[in-house]
Amino acid sequence: MKNIQPVADNLFEVSFEICNKVGGIYRVIESKADRMIEHYGDSYFLVGPYFPEKAKGEFKEEAHPRELRHVFQTLEQEGIKCYYGRWMVSGKPKTILIDFSDYFKNINNIKKELWDNFSVDSLNAGYDFNEPVCWSYAVGRLLEEISKQEKSKKITAHFHEWLSGAGLLYLKKQNSSVRTVFTTHATTLGRSLAFHNINFYPILKELNINEQVEKVGVKPKHTLEKAAAVNSNIFTTVSEITAMEAEAFLDRKPDFILPNGLDMDKYLTFEEVVIKHRLQRRRMRRFVASYFFPYYNFDLENTLFFFIIGRNEFKAKGVDIFVRALGKINNKMKEEGDNRTVISFFFIPTHTKGINNYLLEDMEHFRDVEDSLDSVFPDIEERITYNLLRGKEFTKKSLISQDYLLDIEKKMLRLNREGETPSICTHELGSAHDETYNAIKEAGLLNREEDRVKVIFYPIYLTGHDGLSNLDYNEALEACHLGVFPSFYEPWGYTPLEAAALGASSVTTDLSGFGRYCNTLKLKKETPGIYVLDREKKDEEQASDDLANFMYKFSKMSRKERVVNKIEARKIAAKADWKSFVLNYIEAHNASQL
Repeated sequence: MKNIQPVADNLFEVSFEICNKVGGIYRVIESKADRMIEHYGDSYFLVGPYFPEKAKGEFKEEAHPRELRHVFQTLEQEGIKCYYGRWMVSGKPKTILIDFSDYFKNINNIKKELWDNFSVDSLNAGYDFNEPVCWSYAVGRLLEEISKQEKSKKITAHFHEWLSGAGLLYLKKQNSSVRTVFTTHATTLGRSLAFHNINFYPILKELNINEQVEKVGVKPKHTLEKAAAVNSNIFTTVSEITAMEAEAFLDRKPDFILPNGLDMDKYLTFEEVVIKHRLQRRRMRRFVASYFFPYYNFDLENTLFFFIIGRNEFKAKGVDIFVRALGKINNKMKEEGDNRTVISFFFIPTHTKGINNYLLEDMEHFRDVEDSLDSVFPDIEERITYNLLRGKEFTKKSLISQDYLLDIEKKMLRLNREGETPSICTHELGSAHDETYNAIKEAGLLNREEDRVKVIFYPIYLTGHDGLSNLDYNEALEACHLGVFPSFYEPWGYTPLEAAALGASSVTTDLSGFGRYCNTLKLKKETPGIYVLDREKKDEEQASDDLANFMYKFSKMSRKERVVNKIEARKIAAKADWKSFVLNYIEAHNASQL
């Protein structure tokens, strides 16, 4: 591991997601805060927006340090109120939150300055642009005042995403002594094209950038992002694939790649992971039994759990490829008379009207049967013991009373839905045109008894108390055998990395940042732990064939082979630890001071 010491006397890391959970950047900064403090100590500060409701439980206010008091007083006279304290995450990093509500009256002047000095075209921008621009401009004011107060110190400011770009540009215009690093985690144009289901990588060099920016309506954000990238001292991104995209769209090749990591100290040991898998698998089996067994049954001991989880982006996240591949292996397993079962979970939140009423009834009847069994088990155990001691043979009559058998038979009749078919979705969806739901049906994944691949579309966030499986995010991943993430747009891809840390094998692609990273490692051919699907050079049909072949092969693996995969997946997660990845950040910060 490299031994790198920070050059900057103070580092300010700036993001609109500090104490304001919106997306993945919150996860990145929160998870590495501990490691940043190890290197920077008391010289490390975070800067974010102050939203009172969001700050509750996230931010603990403290008295202003003496050296910042004059700075805060100066800014307050301009309408910029600063709160100083600690972000209540691991390491409790020093944090400054900016209330810019009284400063917002200056937004038109701010946008005029951005246009005059950096050609940021925000004439038709809405509040989703104006709000972060006003905040980040106020951040620029804060950092400039601090640099005036601390003239002898080397200061580096690390800005994340276009939302913080106006602050960087303010410092540039002032010819500030503060050195700047800018990271784009995903370009605004790239994300928008992906949202519109345009796989732009094969045609990257042919794209008319200005035309596409107008077409998808991201001109203000794109021009701000481009200006921040071009005018930063150091420009970075999170992966090789996003670096290609950034160079094409933003006219600057990134100086550094800063991949996203995990703090592996916060995860269980492999031995503990194995135990947790058994525990959570038991809970998941119980849920699956309540979901399917009122209709028909199958061998839960011979059943594998696959899953996809993430934002509702049907093509960008590769949900279309996953569904198509599942349909193919379902047909293949039926043709072969395979007696195994694959349950595929789609943990993709979308608008719902509530839990499916039939499912609620089934779960209630299932619990009733379970409760009856629980109540009689002590008596059965006692009778077994006495019969053993007396040398008597076991019979149903000697262990269970006739009254109990009659009672349980009635309850089983209430549970029985023989002749019907379980729903493919746990909830009533808010739209009849949901792409995932309709694609599942079109692929013939209808949860019929003869289907070897069965589907549970679970369109809500995994909170741990949803009234269904009652598994949270980590517990659901721990319960499953294989995560499938065949994205065509994924700047990094935290989920396969998190799955690996939790002991689950997964599939990613060479169009994701994490997949490209995995391709730089020496993975075992037969049991790689994380399988990287080739999507860059293949069309959707070829990619779905390859995915189907892999999932079919995985379904035939022995338990020993699956355990080896778990071990290899954990090894990959260990390589992506912030302990080593954070050094890339320090290299970029140091380079800004050269």
